[in-house]
Amino acid sequence: MKKKIQNDELLNAVSRIINTKGVSYLTLENVANEAGVSKGGLLHYFPNKKALIEGGITSVIEKYTENLEKSSLKDSDPGHTLRAYIEVSMNDPDQLTAGLLAAIATDPELLRPLQDHYAVWQKHVEDDGLDPVFATIIRLAIDGLWFCDMFGLTSLEPELREKVLRELVALTRKEQL
Repeated sequence: MKKKIQNDELLNAVSRIINTKGVSYLTLENVANEAGVSKGGLLHYFPNKKALIEGGITSVIEKYTENLEKSSLKDSDPGHTLRAYIEVSMNDPDQLTAGLLAAIATDPELLRPLQDHYAVWQKHVEDDGLDPVFATIIRLAIDGLWFCDMFGLTSLEPELREKVLRELVALTRKEQL
């Protein structure tokens, strides 16, 4: 007997499929199987693949934003938003990966909500008490590391990766020239 489901279970199944098998395996049938539900149960919540991807992106943006806000409350010194961005982006880099890859592979217009939120996050980084150019350079370094991880473009040893992240955080605390 298939279990009763919730949206989160379905969206987690989407992420697992994309992050372990790739976007080409993202089908309604595979998501239903991964979540342990019937295809009809899945279709009750998400009538098609596009709705499923949109739901995944919306869910990830909400969780990421919530984690970013929680993390930025840890301190109020200049650069606190940027430090939160580093922490949240690097502690769970897979959280945005699945939605981004699914949107790019299916319909780039699905990226619109993520693009809108990136604009908001960038504004917060610029208004965080550090030089906006310097803060943007740090944000882009974090995004670059995340993209390298996502596409397997680099294989930093864990120790070097940790040192790079610590140095980026330390830079957000240093007096700007």
